[in-house]
Amino acid sequence: MRVQYHYYPFPSLAYGCSYCYAYATTKLKPTHSLSLTLSNHRRISASQPHSSTFSIITNLFFFQNPNFITGNTLFLRMQRFCSVSGLSKNKALVERLQRYGVITSSKVAEVMETVDRALFVPDGAAPYDDSPMAIGYNATISAPHMHAMCLQLLEENLQPGMHALDVGSGTGYLTACFALMVGPQGRAVGVEHIPELVSFSIENIQKSAAAAQLKDGSLSVHAGDGRQGWPEFAPYDAIHVGAAAPEIPQPLIDQLKPGGRMVIPVGNIFQDLKVVDKNSDGSISVRTETSVRYVPLTSREAQLRGY
Repeated sequence: MRVQYHYYPFPSLAYGCSYCYAYATTKLKPTHSLSLTLSNHRRISASQPHSSTFSIITNLFFFQNPNFITGNTLFLRMQRFCSVSGLSKNKALVERLQRYGVITSSKVAEVMETVDRALFVPDGAAPYDDSPMAIGYNATISAPHMHAMCLQLLEENLQPGMHALDVGSGTGYLTACFALMVGPQGRAVGVEHIPELVSFSIENIQKSAAAAQLKDGSLSVHAGDGRQGWPEFAPYDAIHVGAAAPEIPQPLIDQLKPGGRMVIPVGNIFQDLKVVDKNSDGSISVRTETSVRYVPLTSREAQLRGY
């Protein structure tokens, strides 16, 4: 087997290895060698790896719980080996993501600095860890690097005055980011099928930089089945889906504006983050951005049962 990873360095908590963020492709071949490509283009042969690299690589393949890295780029981070828990401020988290090339857009950096992640995670959580976190009801808030990736993929469709839909809006973090990007002249809509999370997200947004837009109505969060979208404010220039669908829901395609873009994880055990662009003639183009692992996009009842 031959596996190629692209790494960027974050401080490690274990074994002294700093190259513990895998971010790219896997290639299976009938060999047993491993090669690592680091962000500084220095290659490390792992056919006889040092113990820390070997531990990380072997652990990447042996998840007993398939939801262990829910909301992460697949194989991107392992909490056992890598954490940003030492970052005490939201700004420091964003700067770290910029430093290692996760955030390349100045607009996305500005918005993520403005919307404090600490307001959108449960009490007692470590808000500035680059990690997905449980928010109750078998749901999660995605890791900051995934929020950054999705915001950058949608940036051109989150211009002032545009309409954006956040399906599975959870605690409201990304919906608040959308609101700041489209501005009060636009419309940011969150849809979440757990009513308690809708209430929680509204409370969170009221404490955030997006509070004024919640008050003036250009930002709203609704209880409903996100698989059906939210037709009231369609068509949307941007749609983000925060859970993995077995296939792209047709109502979301229908509610996407010509020229619009949707970012959605698709798959069951193996999932890919799909970028869906609607062309001017109404046809769609779909490409794969990266492999991911999200909780499933399902009914409220199935989610509460644990899928």
